[in-house]
Amino acid sequence: MSRWLTLIWCAILIVGLPALAGAQGFKWWQQDRFKTDLVLTPEQCTKLEDVFQGLLPKMTAGKESLDRLEKRLSDVIAEGTAAEPDVMKLVDQVEAARGDLDRTRTLMVYRMHRLLTPEQRLKMKALHDSREQERRKGGRTPGHRPETARPLGEGGVL
Repeated sequence: MSRWLTLIWCAILIVGLPALAGAQGFKWWQQDRFKTDLVLTPEQCTKLEDVFQGLLPKMTAGKESLDRLEKRLSDVIAEGTAAEPDVMKLVDQVEAARGDLDRTRTLMVYRMHRLLTPEQRLKMKALHDSREQERRKGGRTPGHRPETARPLGEGGVL
């Protein structure tokens, strides 16, 4: 039973941490609300930032590659003259790039999850649930951006 509970928590946090980060629009561990609600220590904040900075170059490169491939695929489809096997090869490349990016992002979330105490994970889940409830009601929570806004610049997370 304990193994299943651990797997469920990992799944919740893999989905929940990025969603809680305002559809990935800000560094949640630097926000006063999260620092206070989760009782994050300065050491935890530093380690969370280190995890983010450590994977940011890979995420940035992955996002740029995905964007480039998606544009190429869109252009090929719009042109409408490519052979189907060529289009499918490009589709496979796009999906492989998306998968690589998702794996890197999931690894980042997992590493962040491991830096939180069990109590902080429970609080994070409660914050996530609250934020999701607000989102479903159509309300906006501070720092929230629509899912379509996925910036990768100043402190943006993929």
